[in-house]
Amino acid sequence: MHELGITRNIVSIVAEHAGDRRVKRVALEIGRLSAVMPDAIRFCFDVCSKDTPLEGAELEIHEIPGRGRCLECGAELELNEPFGRCECGSVRIECIGGEELKIKEMEVY
Repeated sequence: MHELGITRNIVSIVAEHAGDRRVKRVALEIGRLSAVMPDAIRFCFDVCSKDTPLEGAELEIHEIPGRGRCLECGAELELNEPFGRCECGSVRIECIGGEELKIKEMEVY
């Protein structure tokens, strides 16, 4: 489960930016094509944030849909997998969204 390592890194980055302040909320953006499971991040978050400024913080995860652009006709389409087929029949699809993993916001007090 690589989500444990990812969650440790998220907690470390947020704690570093929070300094000596407590973190109330962390908002993440996770793309559906990123191979990161939001439920696994949620599961790991409480364990990884124990005894850090993030302990007890609320975790918000916003899932970003996969998006692709056909390299033949230029149409944009939603992707549930990192590949697909355009309505024009082409399989030459460029991924333009849904692979991200971002710490979007943090709220401290």
